[in-house]
Formats: sequence, C-alpha cells, structure tokens
Amino acid sequence: MHPAGETLRRMDASRRVVTLREALLRAGITMSYLAPDSVNDPTVFDDHVDAAVRSFQQSRGLIVDGAAGPDTMRALAEAQYRFGDRTLAFVEGAPPARGDDVAELQRHLSHLGFYYGHIDGEFNVRTRYAVAELQQNLGIPGTGVCDPDTMRAMSRVNRAITPSQAFALRDYERLDRSTAALRGRLIALSTGKSTTASPHAVERLTSRSLTEELVAGDIAARVERILREFGAGVVTGASGFSRGTDGRDAVPSLRLDLHCDWLDQQAASGIAAFYWGLPGTSVPRSPIGHRAAILLMKELAVRTGMDSLGVHGRTWDTLKLSGIPSVGLDLGYLSNRDDAERLADPVFRQTVADSIVIGIQRLYLLEEEDQPTGTLALDDVSRFNPVDEPAEQRVGGL
Repeated sequence: MHPAGETLRRMDASRRVVTLREALLRAGITMSYLAPDSVNDPTVFDDHVDAAVRSFQQSRGLIVDGAAGPDTMRALAEAQYRFGDRTLAFVEGAPPARGDDVAELQRHLSHLGFYYGHIDGEFNVRTRYAVAELQQNLGIPGTGVCDPDTMRAMSRVNRAITPSQAFALRDYERLDRSTAALRGRLIALSTGKSTTASPHAVERLTSRSLTEELVAGDIAARVERILREFGAGVVTGASGFSRGTDGRDAVPSLRLDLHCDWLDQQAASGIAAFYWGLPGTSVPRSPIGHRAAILLMKELAVRTGMDSLGVHGRTWDTLKLSGIPSVGLDLGYLSNRDDAERLADPVFRQTVADSIVIGIQRLYLLEEEDQPTGTLALDDVSRFNPVDEPAEQRVGGL
C-alpha cells in the first residue's frame, strides 16, 4: 500500500493509481490502455501510465521523470477544472482557488483589458478586482465573484472579440509598471482647433470668445505645465512623436486628445472618454488606452462635478493610427450654457487639468499604491516623483 501523498512510480500497485489514471484522463491526456476499464488491473502503474505521466509533465513544464510526485499531483489537481465547472471567488484568509479554470479566466480578463497580472491560475485579490471591473462594464453587480451569470456574459463578449494582438503587446510594454513615477515618461498632448464661439459665455479673465481652440489649448497647457514639474516629457501636436537626441523618434507612453463638443441641441452636456475599441461594446483593441480612459473619466467626473457620459470604444484614426495607447477626452459642450460657463472659468479649467494629471498618475501606480477615485492629491503625486531640488511653483492663468 502507498500512503496518500507518497510518490507513485512505474510498477507500483495501489488504489491511488486508479485515481491517477482518472485524473490524467480529465487533464486531457488520451492514451491507449490508460482508462481504468481498459486494462485487467487498473491499480498497476504500468508503461501506459508512465507514458501518460511523462506526457502530462512535458505539457506543464515539469521535470519529466514519469513519477507522480507532489509537483505533478498538484498540477494534476489544478488541471481537473475547466472554465465554468465551478464558481470562483476570493475568500479573505482562505487559500486561494487554483486551477486551469482560473488561468482561463485570467486569460479572458487580460484579453478584455481588465487584468494586468501574471496568468498564474490563482484567484487572488488582483483577479477579484478585475472580475468586479468587468462585471461593472457588463452591467451586472460588481461582486468580484465569477459566477454562472458572469461566465455567460463573458462568453457572449468573447465571441465578438477580434483584437489586434500585436498592438496589445506594444500597449502593455509601454505601460511599464516597474515604476510609479511620471518622471522620465513621455506624454503626448493634442487638442481640437475649432474656432466656433459659444453663444453662452466668454473667457472670464480676457473676455475672449469661448472656443474649443481656447479651452482645449488652455487645459492642455496647464496639463503640460504640471507634468513637466513632475519630470515628465511632453510632446504636443497630432503625430504624438518627438525627435530624440539620437535622431530617432521618441515614442510616448500615452497620448491624450482634448476636445470640446458642440451640438445644435443645447440640452446636451457632460464629459466623455474614448479609447480604441469596438463601438457599443466593452471590447478594447488597446487595453492600456481603455484603462487610462476609465481612470481619467472617473477622476474628471468626481472632481469637476460634470455629468459623466461614460467611456466608449471607437475606431477613430486619432485613437489607433499612432500606435500609442490613446484617449480622447470631450471636456464638455460649448453649446450648453452650464458647461460653457464652467469652462469659461480658469479656476475650473485648472481643476480639469489637475484631474487629468492625477488620472495619468493612477495609470502607472501599482495596485497596492493606488487610491480611491477623488482622493489622490497633487501633493501625493509628488511622492511618486521625488526630485533633488524643489520643483518650480505652479502658476495659474492662460
């Protein structure tokens, strides 16, 4: 007899070999004479079981020795589950669920742009947060528990996905979460240039006509000023690239395109964010652009008090052709009286700029460093961007 937990090897005889045969079959190993009912004595660890164990070990990157030891049995246990076999949840203080189903869930979440960790098959806190964020985007309660309703919703979404994998890989590479600092990063800013004047307000300090060119340009200048104080590089213009000292183009980590909207219907108001993705779905072609759009939208909505019109996927050239994670921000409707009066105020525009910088900073924070929406201050941003000498005092104005 072999006690539970003891390594099983070729020519051993034990009831545990029957269980091993069944586990190998459930793990997808199909070989002749492996099934217990296909041999005279299924309790014997014969050549067929040895070959099946070696095949499984090879597929999992384990040491291929044909012995069913602790590592092999642990991997076999994880391989027993397929996505949908069980509800997955994180329970504080309990060992996390592990298995191939968790790894498949993490791949789905990563594919959709909600999960940025390793595909390790462990349902940890990061996986729970990713599930909750996905649920919120799918319009179901954000419990963080992957239950049958969540799995069905994910299945419907996944069937519609045809993402650009090459772009996604570049996207993740440019996120570079090895440091939370803005210092040393390059951010691209571009703005709308419409000169159509709002009929509802003029710029409060200068009495100039309130246009998209003025408002978006002023907010971009304020964002640039703060980013440079924190040591980030900023490039402006439609291309999103700057010429480095070696003569080659420097590629930004993120690109923001700032606009004000206009509709003949004056009731339209609020702010919106856009990323490269499929319209009408939560499917991102640019996972980092999607993540940045969510964070920027959250900070702007909470800090400015303007109506949130949501985060939307679009296939606009401005979001996809640069090859950079990009976010389009509509910062209000100049055709709406309330929006126009707010955007006419330089103090309000400073709040918008502060919100944008804080949203960018949150994109690069590690999970344990991040803070709830609306609570991070520019002084907190300074902690992630230390300097040897004090930065210049930030000033207001156009």
